[in-house]
Amino acid sequence: MSLTRRDFLHQSGILTASLALPQTVHHHDQPAPKFRTALNISTLAQFVDPLPVPEVAHPIDHRPDPINPAVTLPYYRVAMRQIESKVHRDLKPTRLWAYGSTSPGPTFEARSGQGLLVEWANELPTQHFLPIDHTIHGAEAEKPEVRTVVHLHGAKAPAASDGYPDAWYPPGKSAIYHYPNHQDAAMLWYHDHALGINRLNVFAGLFGLYILRDDIEDSLNLPRGQYEIPLVLYDRIFDLDSQLNYPVSGNPKSPWTPEVFGDAFLVNGKLFPYLEVEPRKYRFRVLNASNARFFHLTLVSMQLPNNLPFQQIGTDQGLLPAPVQAHRVTLAPAERADVIVDFSTFAGANVILRNDNLNTMQFRVAPKGPHDNSALPSALRPVPKIPESAAVQTRNLTLVEIDDEVMRPVTMLLNNAHWNMPVTETPLLDSTEIWNLINLTDDSHPIHLHLVRFQILDRRSIDVSAYWTTGKLKFFGPPIPPDPSEAGWKDTVRADPAMLTRIIVPFAGYPGRYVWHCHILEHEDNEMMRPYDVITKP
Repeated sequence: MSLTRRDFLHQSGILTASLALPQTVHHHDQPAPKFRTALNISTLAQFVDPLPVPEVAHPIDHRPDPINPAVTLPYYRVAMRQIESKVHRDLKPTRLWAYGSTSPGPTFEARSGQGLLVEWANELPTQHFLPIDHTIHGAEAEKPEVRTVVHLHGAKAPAASDGYPDAWYPPGKSAIYHYPNHQDAAMLWYHDHALGINRLNVFAGLFGLYILRDDIEDSLNLPRGQYEIPLVLYDRIFDLDSQLNYPVSGNPKSPWTPEVFGDAFLVNGKLFPYLEVEPRKYRFRVLNASNARFFHLTLVSMQLPNNLPFQQIGTDQGLLPAPVQAHRVTLAPAERADVIVDFSTFAGANVILRNDNLNTMQFRVAPKGPHDNSALPSALRPVPKIPESAAVQTRNLTLVEIDDEVMRPVTMLLNNAHWNMPVTETPLLDSTEIWNLINLTDDSHPIHLHLVRFQILDRRSIDVSAYWTTGKLKFFGPPIPPDPSEAGWKDTVRADPAMLTRIIVPFAGYPGRYVWHCHILEHEDNEMMRPYDVITKP
């Protein structure tokens, strides 16, 4: 007997009407978001503020290692506070929430195999300044209005230190997390992960970088020190008073909106910053910290008719096997790119970083500078491909968006299950699995798995209508291998619409409960997140 899409969802305990519209427009029948009078970003002078570089965090003490008490670990304390920050020379200070005294927060510098402890202290106000939707699971009105929990994105951390979304705590409380750092060099990042209001806390400014280094990376003589610079990119909306303007739906009882796209692009907390550079190689560690926006980044100069080439040397979980020359990098929310830009042929010129042909920041290249002693080796780090035969299980996992007159607001689901339903994914510790991400929506969803790193096998176009009708996969065309820039270890994968995206995942690390979710924060906050258990016995 054939299975209709409605029957399929009925059998899963779900009732829905139609597929979602693309992320660039509002969902079917969803009232358009309402804005306070918004600031016209195009009226601001560009490249008048120097690019700030987040300060490096420093330990305040040493305390025993929770696993091996005979060893002491560096101990950090980072407070979450409300601050005011000038995001542009010509704007009033903006109220933000920050780790420490800036947003982005302080950058942790850590070594592989050398653990550390962080006390994350909630010293925020007791009232939120952004609109909470109390109809969303996890954000009920009886819960404290302000609550936080920190997730170190990309970390192989024990479950108790992973930042489980329900492990939040209110102002006046803190939590001590242990990061063993038993993993390769990579740029990780930390951000809020409180269930139901994560999108608001991150939009308010709660995020920062965590750079993990090791001997292999050190031996490559890549640009370092003042020539290695983090670039944290994200979009925001501001009102006429220079304050954050988070959009809401037309329903005052349910202000959640499916995605948030701002017209103001910030880099390290500034609008249209500039950076003075020498005519030599630089290493830029780039993060997309937006709620929902995908960045498509290019470098341009008046001296060249086409985009400048650069070398991508790494992705989410560290170095690629070899540099990949590119003229554009695409980053979904939470993805990272490690790139080398050589300014040596642009002495005395200006180079612009653009997103979709909109200026984001400027590099001012000095006429001359000291000799460049750094290198760009042809081989970086071996990334052996995991054979599919290593997988002990293959899971088919659907990505669904529900837009129905009865069920408001729009709901996103993974594997047709809500957050509080029983766990359905229980990988065995130290086993390898293949996860087939079946995207039945018109959105591209960046899917993140906590604890683990993985490799992308391929993507393949599917017949969505046939899947709803039969529950079986019908393909259009052959599998598409990952882009060369995705050939390394990943922790976030772009699951494109009407596609099957296959990843192969070694579940190494620690047993316990973790989560996997879409990293479009509005989706994650509205049911597109699921717990999974790493178990020690089948």
